[in-house]
Amino acid sequence: MPPGKRHGSAPPPVRGADRIGALPDPILQHVLSFLPAQAAVRTCVLARRWRHLWRSTRGLRFVGLDGADAVQGLRKFMDHLLVLRDRAADLDAVEIRFDRFSVADDEAYVNLWTRFAVTSKVRDLTVHIGASSYLDLDNLPLVSQHLRVMNLDGLSLQQKFLDLAGCPALEVLNMQHCDISVGRISSRSLKHLSLRSCRSNSNCWVHVSAPGLASLVLVRFGGTTPFLENMALLETARLDLSDDFDVCFDYDSDENSVPFNKDDSGDSVLLAALSGAKHLELVSAFQNFVFRRDLRQCPTFSKLKTVLLSEDWSEAPDLDALACVLKHSPVLEKLTLQLFTNKV
Repeated sequence: MPPGKRHGSAPPPVRGADRIGALPDPILQHVLSFLPAQAAVRTCVLARRWRHLWRSTRGLRFVGLDGADAVQGLRKFMDHLLVLRDRAADLDAVEIRFDRFSVADDEAYVNLWTRFAVTSKVRDLTVHIGASSYLDLDNLPLVSQHLRVMNLDGLSLQQKFLDLAGCPALEVLNMQHCDISVGRISSRSLKHLSLRSCRSNSNCWVHVSAPGLASLVLVRFGGTTPFLENMALLETARLDLSDDFDVCFDYDSDENSVPFNKDDSGDSVLLAALSGAKHLELVSAFQNFVFRRDLRQCPTFSKLKTVLLSEDWSEAPDLDALACVLKHSPVLEKLTLQLFTNKV
């Protein structure tokens, strides 16, 4: 055996094929769409082929990295990205997510990036601000023929923005921790609406006009409970008003208000719009003024098959609220009473 050679020594390792690099450009750009924008741009140093892939991704995620979660830390980066990005590449999804912002300096940038997403034909838009104060979005109409899903969190929204007539393709609207002190939220195309931990500082009801709505979630709304207009196509609704207490005001002088009489009669605020639903979940402290008022002229739930009611709907001794719902639900198949609600 020649010197220096060992019997049975392993051959030198063979360099593996670049399986990721073998994928077509559209697949790689799809993968890059799930990365924060900063990370997606950094892939340009991997190889010559990767140099410009980030410019045409179908998704953009503007998020804070490495602890720099303030908008200020991304301003210069975003200025360059918006200039260098391929303007011919439309966007499927845009996510803007920050935990800190400066009211004086950063609001204009977030508004600019939001409008950039809309003009780039985005289909799924998320704006999430996790700060302790609301970020004001510009009171300008939202116009897009392509926007289908919008998720908003931690924002102050004004009337023109929430008049969604300019978004005929919008089907899903989720709002959480938002200030929506406006007179109306309107959309003819909307199918799914969720309002969680939102609030209104107005003394008048926020009218919700969405005739095509199929599902509704209204949970822990602060301030005057929204007024639900005709929802003939509604199938499922979940309303949790257990933390809310509407106060009786004299709204007769306001054009956006709902008049009421001293005996709590008047136009139905919630229940009439829910009367066509097949599945309902109603959780509320029964001292809630709106439910008590609506039950005086309880509508017929002609399609209702399943209903969940919290313990306050079955209060002794006469069980009036429960009896009213059962009496007006001719095809009801399943009743669930939530007798032990966890209250923190």
